[in-house]
Amino acid sequence: MKKIIYLDYASTTPVDPRVLKTMLPYFTEKFGNTMSLHSFGREASQALTEARKTLASIINADPEEIIFTGSATESNNLAVKGLAAFYGKEKNEIIISPTEHDCILESARSLSSQGFKIHYLPVDRNGLIDLKKLEQLINSKTLLVSVIHGNNEVGTLQDLSAIGKICREKQVFFHTDAAQSFVREKIDVKKMQIDLLTGSSQKIYGPKGAALLYVRKGVVLKPVLHGGGHENGLRSSTSNLPAIVGFAKAAQIMQKNRVEENKRIARLRDLLVKEVLEKIPRTKLNGHPTQRLANNANISFAGVEGESLLLELDFNGIAVSTGSACSSRTLEPSHVLMALGLQPEQAHGSIRFSLGRWTTKSEIKKTVKVLEKVVKKIRSFSPFGN
Repeated sequence: MKKIIYLDYASTTPVDPRVLKTMLPYFTEKFGNTMSLHSFGREASQALTEARKTLASIINADPEEIIFTGSATESNNLAVKGLAAFYGKEKNEIIISPTEHDCILESARSLSSQGFKIHYLPVDRNGLIDLKKLEQLINSKTLLVSVIHGNNEVGTLQDLSAIGKICREKQVFFHTDAAQSFVREKIDVKKMQIDLLTGSSQKIYGPKGAALLYVRKGVVLKPVLHGGGHENGLRSSTSNLPAIVGFAKAAQIMQKNRVEENKRIARLRDLLVKEVLEKIPRTKLNGHPTQRLANNANISFAGVEGESLLLELDFNGIAVSTGSACSSRTLEPSHVLMALGLQPEQAHGSIRFSLGRWTTKSEIKKTVKVLEKVVKKIRSFSPFGN
C-alpha cells in the first residue's frame, strides 16, 4: 500500500503518540466521573482541574474562565447564542466578518430570525477586516463583535489586539474563533482584551471531542445545554476526561515546540508556494502573503475545477482540501474566497494545502511534481484550460 501524503492538517490532525499515551489510563484505570464523590471521582476531578490550569496558562487566563465543550462548533455556538440569549433585550446587533467559519455564520443567521441585526465587516483582497469600518459599525445597540483569528481556508491572521482595543473602548464584547490558531500562535487574552475565545484539540494533534471556550470573568452566557450543572453551569454533560487530558497534553507539546515547529513548517509552505507559482502557469496564492498561519497555503489554479484536482491528487496519494472540511461536500463556491473578491470560477479552482508536524521536504517536492502533471492533464480536457 502506497504511503499517503497528508496535506489536510487544517481539517484535522492525527493524535500525537505522546498524547495517546497520556490518554490511555483514563479509559481503563482512571475512568471516574468528575462529579462523583468517591476516590475515582476525586481522581478524575483532579485531572480535570490540572487540564484546565494547563490550558488557561497558555492564553494567560484564569482556570475558572475555561469551559470545556465537545467541539469548536459547540464553543462558537455557546459564545454567540449564549451571549445573545442573556443580553439580547438590551442590545441586539452583532458584527461578524464574511470570512467566518460556517458555525459562526449559521449562528448569526439563526439569531437574525429571532430579531437580531447582523452586520458584516468587509475584508480586503488579503482577507483582513477593515478596522475603520468596524469602528463605524459599532453603536449603542451593538452586543458582540466576532472575528476569526486564523482563517481556516486561506490562513490570514487578524490583528486581535487592534480589534480588542476597539471593542473594549466601545464597550462591546469581543469573541474570536481561534480553532486554527490556538497554541499555534501566541495569544494573551488579557493583553489583547478578548472576552470570549474558542480553542480546539483536534487541530493541535489532540483527540476529537474536546474543545474549550474562554469566558472572561464578568461575561454572562445563558447555557445552551441544561442538566447536571457541569462547567460552572454553562455546559452540562459528563466530562470527556480522556479527550480533555489529551487536549491539555497536546497543548503543552505544541507550546513547547511552537516557535521551532512554525519555522520549519513555514519554510516548507513557502517552498510549496514558490515552486507551484513558478512551475505551474496561471496560479495565485490566496490570503495575506505574510500575515498568515504557518501551515496554510491556499492556491487558485485557473482553468481547473477544484474537485477534479482534489480527486486526481487523491488518486496519486495526496490528500488536500478545496476549503473548509465541514462544507467541502457542497457545490457552492467558497464564501471566504468570494469575500476576498475572487470570481466563482477562481474560487472553484482553489485548493487548500495545510502542512503539519510530519510533513517533509520530499513530500512537498513530490506534491509539486504531481501537481504539474495533473493540472496539465485537467486543463487539456477543460474548455477553460487554455
